[in-house]
Amino acid sequence: MGISRVDITLEKGFATAIDAVADRGYEARSFLRTAWYAGTSPDTDGASTLLLHRADGTPLAALPTLPVGPTILGARRIPGSYWPFRSIPLAADVTAEEIEALVAHPPMRRIVSPFLRIGPVYDDDPALAALTGAARKMGWTVLRRTLGTSYRIDVAGQLAAGPWPRKSSQRRLRTYEKQLAAIGQLTIRHITGSDWSLEVLRDLATIEAKSWIGQDTDGSGAKFLTESMRAGWLRGAADRALADMLTATILYVGDRPVAFTFDMLCGDMQYGIAGSYDKEFAAHSPGKLVAYRQYDVALERGITTIDLGAGDSGYKRAQGAVPGPEIVDCLIVRHRALAALLRRKWEGGGQTPAQE
Repeated sequence: MGISRVDITLEKGFATAIDAVADRGYEARSFLRTAWYAGTSPDTDGASTLLLHRADGTPLAALPTLPVGPTILGARRIPGSYWPFRSIPLAADVTAEEIEALVAHPPMRRIVSPFLRIGPVYDDDPALAALTGAARKMGWTVLRRTLGTSYRIDVAGQLAAGPWPRKSSQRRLRTYEKQLAAIGQLTIRHITGSDWSLEVLRDLATIEAKSWIGQDTDGSGAKFLTESMRAGWLRGAADRALADMLTATILYVGDRPVAFTFDMLCGDMQYGIAGSYDKEFAAHSPGKLVAYRQYDVALERGITTIDLGAGDSGYKRAQGAVPGPEIVDCLIVRHRALAALLRRKWEGGGQTPAQE
């Protein structure tokens, strides 16, 4: 297929046309919208979007990028509001030949010189396979490292096997509720759509600050602790479609926010983004309480798979989760000599200019 059958344009910033591609794309990746990328930073200097359309105007792909590393290097990365989902939207009917035309186009050649970072992202991501496959056909090098394994709950399978959560788990949850209710009145809020506000995000930040991530770490893994983090999620929630996908379940004891789970629901998939609880209440497992209350929301919205992300597999397996896709981080490197220099550090886990 020749390039003449598609139109390829490069726009400054995060183009609004990204949404048109997301609307035609894979439902489980429908969050890859303009606001998903714009939420990463208020400063979009250097941002650009490479757009692929058919000759009749049908949107096929959008590749938003930002500079990474020293400016003089010229390297670029695909951004995103949450680290395992730094990919691009593709129309579900885009062909391999059309992606190859995009990758062969001069602006793409400049984007991968010296390299383009794709990820972290799940290794079953359709855009990852499409871009890396086309890059290899061009003779470019793809460097890949694995960062962890995600865990997923097959909700349909769990329900088919019997009550879910199990009766023993339900009894424990009722016990936790009684214990917490003895401390103060319990309130559970479900936040989504037009509910998002700075006040809600501050409640999430209050919980994070009193959780293990706020008290026992440097806070780098937090989602809401700083003003800039909260502003990023507000920018994302300004897009009504994305705001409807994002959801938080927050537990209050009296007027005090003590636990939350923060998730994203796309089609029949729920992605867990963050969850925290106030360490003072740890003995009463408030994190489990909000997680299972959120599962009720998920079931009402037709969710059949719950993705819990990577890390701490013990409690995830206890909920019925099994290993899912690996989380990978890739570099597309145009020049083989540079790829050879980067390979040991990148694939061995060392620091490179592509690190954020």
